[in-house]
Amino acid sequence: MFERFTKDARAVVLGAVDHAERSRAAMVDEEHLLLALLDREAGRAAFALDALGLAERRGSVERALAEARRRGGLSRADAEALSGLGIDLTEIVFRIEEAHGVGALESGGKNER
Repeated sequence: MFERFTKDARAVVLGAVDHAERSRAAMVDEEHLLLALLDREAGRAAFALDALGLAERRGSVERALAEARRRGGLSRADAEALSGLGIDLTEIVFRIEEAHGVGALESGGKNER
């Protein structure tokens, strides 16, 4: 089926695999595809992402993705929703990392303790 992809689509998928491997992720997910699309400088997706202002904010996008990985994939919106229920996600992450090392909730589970 991969042979049916356009040349650009194959490049994005291969780029996503590369991003996943560099982050030692267990699988390729939306985050890796987004980063691979941001790597592309031409094509429809690059045009759309640039129109949204993502290309110029790549650094902040990468930081937000890294922070979400640190929280086990939960977004800020998820953290706010949990906070509304009385659950302090920041405190939970702190305690888990205190016991198991920084990045313990990231996929691939780094243990830097």
